[in-house]
Amino acid sequence: MVHVLSSRTLLRPTDPERSRAFYGESLGLAVYREFGTGPERGTVYFLGGGFLEVSGHSEAPPSPGLHLWLQVADATAAHEELAARGVEVLRPPVREPWGLIEMWISDPDGVRIVITEVPEDHPLRYRP
Repeated sequence: MVHVLSSRTLLRPTDPERSRAFYGESLGLAVYREFGTGPERGTVYFLGGGFLEVSGHSEAPPSPGLHLWLQVADATAAHEELAARGVEVLRPPVREPWGLIEMWISDPDGVRIVITEVPEDHPLRYRP
């Protein structure tokens, strides 16, 4: 088995500055590191146990099959904060049949982002 030391998701946005504004300002993700210069420079954000790198440029948006899953402590508070920052909420927080509370947003290129809260009583919180 390969011993993975860290991981990151790489996004090649159609408009790098717009995407950096979304992830850095609208979502408020903290910057881990930046590299390069100019509009296609790289910005790597902390993303829980991994990283999200926004760098380079793409003529087409990412595949519609790409989704990001971001776990937060309180989906209702995240909803209020993101709406106050002008982030378009595709679907407000709802408790799903599988027990998670999920809210949906998307980035400027249409990448779907699920903001998830794992309730205290959910099996993901404990091991049997």
